[in-house]
Amino acid sequence: MTGRSVSVRSPWTVGRRLKQPPLVRLYCFPHSGGLPSEYVRWDRELPGVQVYGICPPGRGPRVGEPSLTRLPDLVTALLDETEFEPPFVFFGHSLGALVAFETARALRARGRTGPQRLIVSAHAAPGTHLGRAPWHALPDDELIRLLNESYDSIPEHVSADPHLMAMSLKAIRADFALLDAHRPRAEDPLAIPIDAFYGEADTVPLSAIEQWRPHTTRAFRTHRFPGGHFYFRHTDIFDVLGPLIQAAAAEDRP
Repeated sequence: MTGRSVSVRSPWTVGRRLKQPPLVRLYCFPHSGGLPSEYVRWDRELPGVQVYGICPPGRGPRVGEPSLTRLPDLVTALLDETEFEPPFVFFGHSLGALVAFETARALRARGRTGPQRLIVSAHAAPGTHLGRAPWHALPDDELIRLLNESYDSIPEHVSADPHLMAMSLKAIRADFALLDAHRPRAEDPLAIPIDAFYGEADTVPLSAIEQWRPHTTRAFRTHRFPGGHFYFRHTDIFDVLGPLIQAAAAEDRP
């Protein structure tokens, strides 16, 4: 790699460039309907870490583009247009955990450099069935009710603005269509550490979080935080997240 950043030119990555070359890069995959900006501001708490939020079509600065509703299509488009710069770590929250995992596997399949570590957050392991019926085709009122009951996920300022609400529901529906249609493939485990973050009051059970263990041949650890599905909005996670990222950077050094 040269000193020139390639990934920052990708439409998929949003981030504020550091003044100095970073020690490591953190690519954050957002939750259903989520925006990359929620994760980009983490750079204030992670010195020396270049933070990028992954921005799929249909949201944020790409709101005018059609959303992708199949996970293989999303991962293929992401890899075709993005050069991840090593050393790097993947963090994925909720649906983003599944996307980050499949992206790591796709990088391996292409013979490209993968992440030093995968951090999955608030999502059951692939193939873990939680008995949820498909949500993407539900009426608006029913979808909103389930989102708030299960995840407390719609901020008040969004629900109070019909335009924002309509935009959010469009992105959320696309993401749930992606999730509802996904059928994980059997592949060899990843040869990188996996850390699983979860909120102790989340509706995703710990038993489903722990099923990430067979997906790595390296170390696996769970990390519990106070709060529900969006625990990181109310809890300081950087005392745990920071050392994990720095450890990945250290492993990359000769």
